[in-house]
Amino acid sequence: MQPYPGLMLMSDTPSSARASEPRRTATGAAYSPLYQQIKALLLQSLDQGEWKPGEAIPSEVDLAARFQVSQGTVRKAIDELAAENLLLRRQGKGTFVATHHEAKVRFRFLRLAPDNPEAPVTSGSRILDCRRVRSPADIAALLQLRTGDIVVNLRRVLSFENVPTILDDIWLPGTVFKGLSASTLARNKGPLYAFFESEYGVSMVRAEEKIKAVSATSEQAGLLQVDVNAPLLQVERVSFTYGDRPMEVRRGLYVTDRFHYKNSLN
Repeated sequence: MQPYPGLMLMSDTPSSARASEPRRTATGAAYSPLYQQIKALLLQSLDQGEWKPGEAIPSEVDLAARFQVSQGTVRKAIDELAAENLLLRRQGKGTFVATHHEAKVRFRFLRLAPDNPEAPVTSGSRILDCRRVRSPADIAALLQLRTGDIVVNLRRVLSFENVPTILDDIWLPGTVFKGLSASTLARNKGPLYAFFESEYGVSMVRAEEKIKAVSATSEQAGLLQVDVNAPLLQVERVSFTYGDRPMEVRRGLYVTDRFHYKNSLN
């Protein structure tokens, strides 16, 4: 049988000394390790919607036959996707496409944690505004759009224990999020990313953030119920779907008198 189209196969046996080395042609051009090529093909299938969020993907045996590689190579590719929270393994059931409706994935981009980890925390969201506007230059650049392209600008306040804690300004590509409005958002009772996934077929799979300290303006202070010039943590996030396509710019202002920003570094 011929290898799956696009795979640069040399050896797929664990004993091969070349198995962990980049593949090279006679001209010296480097190729990624085989499991990385399988990972890229799996991501391509996820991007194309072959397997929907929450659905099971084929078994490692079936995928190995499909790509004509060893089961160990497939397992290594799946291990990386699982570590990145793009796939979820369930003991005795198989491997599933991650969904923001899953508890493990739902809040993985929200890094604000209570100072007292044992205290119960209930959350609530209040939509302040949702409108279609022409994108300013900085937002267009982050979303890889042209300045002036239509975007959806959403503003909301997140509260914890009925205390306003996060003021979010969110921008989304207008062509992707057609029909998004304050009324449609008001009907959503779950996490925003789960709503984007269900209603618009957009899965946020990774994000990049910038963080700095700022002072509250008069308007921000009123919405967050803090003093003018109170210290806030500003978090600018760009979230990406499959294929590294930016789908959201979010600028959040965090009140941290009872919370802290928690991250894990590997």
